[in-house]
Amino acid sequence: MQNLPRKVRSRKQNTRVDLTAMVSISFLLIIFFMVTIELAKPKMMDFGRGDRGCGPEPDCNKPDENRILTVLLDDNDKMITYMGLLYAPIQNPKEIHYGKNGIRKELIVINKKVHEYSAGMGRPEIGVTVIIKPSKKSNYGNLVDILDEMNITGINSYAIVNDYTPEETKLLASN
Repeated sequence: MQNLPRKVRSRKQNTRVDLTAMVSISFLLIIFFMVTIELAKPKMMDFGRGDRGCGPEPDCNKPDENRILTVLLDDNDKMITYMGLLYAPIQNPKEIHYGKNGIRKELIVINKKVHEYSAGMGRPEIGVTVIIKPSKKSNYGNLVDILDEMNITGINSYAIVNDYTPEETKLLASN
């Protein structure tokens, strides 16, 4: 009898999948989605709406017109400012120009007066609140210029509002 060759059987090895790369990618995806969800949340700035309540008096939540400066922006670099309310202004409406000797000088003077007024009320840290109202005819550059002036003068309490009262529309048309 002859020695028959034996069948050579291959040994089965345990198959093993390396999941290190998949774990790394899953952690990266989790971090990515957490960051994008956080960045997608809307961010809003509180503008002191007066709903916090300051006491039983009905007038305590009204804004102090002695601290409000309104800046109306129109076409052809036209800018009109007034202090207080238009029907009873503390400072009458006047046309003013952009630049160092125009709106910047005006903002510095008014902010100083408001700080002095607020100090008399016991709150010297409160400065002027500027309401910027660009018209539909004003250009984007004028808005950027007035925001730059807010930054330069250190006024950090301002709002951009796009609704004009009929009186303000007449004021812009008359000047």
